[in-house]
This record gives sequence, C-alpha cells and structure tokens, in this order.
Amino acid sequence: MSLPELKEFCLPETGGEVADLLGRYGDSALFVAGGTFLHGLEARGFLSGVEALIDLRKMGLEGIQSSRHGWQIGATTKFAALAQMEDIGSPAFGALRDALNYPPAQILNLATVGGSIAASCPFFDIPAAFHVMDGSITVQEASASRELSLQNVYAGLFENTLEVNEYIANLNIPKPDSNTASAYLKLESNANDLALVGVAVRISLGGGLLGKKDKISNARVVLGGGLNDKFIRSSAAEDILNGERASDELFERAAQAISADIEPMSDHRCSAEYRAHIGKLYVRRALQTSLQRLS
Repeated sequence: MSLPELKEFCLPETGGEVADLLGRYGDSALFVAGGTFLHGLEARGFLSGVEALIDLRKMGLEGIQSSRHGWQIGATTKFAALAQMEDIGSPAFGALRDALNYPPAQILNLATVGGSIAASCPFFDIPAAFHVMDGSITVQEASASRELSLQNVYAGLFENTLEVNEYIANLNIPKPDSNTASAYLKLESNANDLALVGVAVRISLGGGLLGKKDKISNARVVLGGGLNDKFIRSSAAEDILNGERASDELFERAAQAISADIEPMSDHRCSAEYRAHIGKLYVRRALQTSLQRLS
C-alpha cells in the first residue's frame, strides 16, 4: 500500500490531543482504529489527500458494558470481543452471531466496532447486525457529543454523516423485546470476500399481549451488500410483517416487497438483477431462521 502524501501517524491519548491534530490537518486527517480496510480504501482511491492517520487505539474507547437498558460497546472494541458479550447466545443476538462467522481470524482480532461503522461500507457484515438491533452511536468531538441512529449515519458508499472533527466513541444497543430473534445471511464468492448480498432481519412475537401472542411486531429488514450504496431498512417489507401471523406465505410477500426499497448495483462480481434475486431469497430464509430460533 502506498500513501505518498502521508506525513504523520498519530496515537493521541486525549480529546485535547485529537483536537490539536485536527487543528493542524483538518479534513486531511483520517481516523483509524483497527486499520483493516485501509488497503481497500487506497485501492479505490479514497485516500488521496490524506496527510495524517489519527489512530484512536489509546483513547480508552475499548470495552463492553451492560445495563438494564442495553449495551454500550466502545468504538475500539475488537470483533473478537463481541463473541464474549452477555446474552450473545440468545435468539435476539442471532444476526450478530451469524455475522461473526464470516470474517477470517485476522479481521476478528484487529477490526473494530467503530471502524466498521465509520467506513460506511454496505459490503461489511457486522454493521448489518448492529443496524438490525436498532444500534446507535455516540459521536464525540472536542467539547460535546451527540447520538445518531445507524439509520442516520450512512450517507452513501464510503460516506458517513460525521463532521470532520467528530469520531465514534461508542456503539449503543438497546435491550430487545422479549421473544425476539434475528438472523444474518451473506452471499460471498469465497471465504474472505466482502458480501455480494447481505441481509439481516429481526422479528418479535407479540410480547404476550392478548390476541397478539403469535403476531409479529417490531420487524426489521436491513439490506446491504450491493442492494444499495449504503445499508438501508426496507420499510415495505417491515410493513407487511408487522401485525401479521408468521408464515412462509407472509415471509415470501415480505421478501418480494424489498423491490420497492432497493437500488442494486452491478459490478465485476455480479449483476444488479442477480443481487435483487438473491436479496429476496435471503430475506425469506433469514425470516424463517429467526422464527425457528424463537421456537
């Protein structure tokens, strides 16, 4: 990898140091953590003009904390640590468990939660699982912070909505409803490939409400992997699922409904038409898997 314009690799330990570096380099600086996708960005020409890499690994942003409200995951927490999360074995965390099965060991041990989100790459696996779990991020700058839902983070392919002086401090995942399950499916050409198609779904059954015990609520259908230039939720599919009794026929209708929300891309790996076909197939299969995990 060649970075001819790179002048400095920085390891700040405080927010003040970060602010000083940003004052010096401005939008010529790039935040990194695990750095596993730097080569991918360079290969695509996205590092042109980068003069400084600001590595956040010494900022004290690593770790997982749980409370009755949910989980707070530090931005520099490695993927491998997610497998040790409380309740990772529950059906609600099914999509995250599935997504953790795909990256090779070197990625699991180096890639970070915050980096995977900030990259805004719909071909990644782990962010799709965060998205389907209604994840949000805490964004930090020198003197203030704000919270953003993942729905509002992704602006386009490799583009996020963070300001130049902001970085991700935490990922926040709320406690799921009882009787909730999720699943993630990925189409890949080989074991180390980015997703040609990535689909994450989540359903809850009724919550024990009178007359609604076996009806779906809070459905989520998150699509990535070239079905759009960013992770998106299919409101068309979710609207079909919510309030209805789970069945193969319902799941098929929801799968077909994603056509209203996707804008699949064609590239050297596969066509837009093939992506759309597999996306529908995987939505149906992921919904069936989620239902099986509930039963």
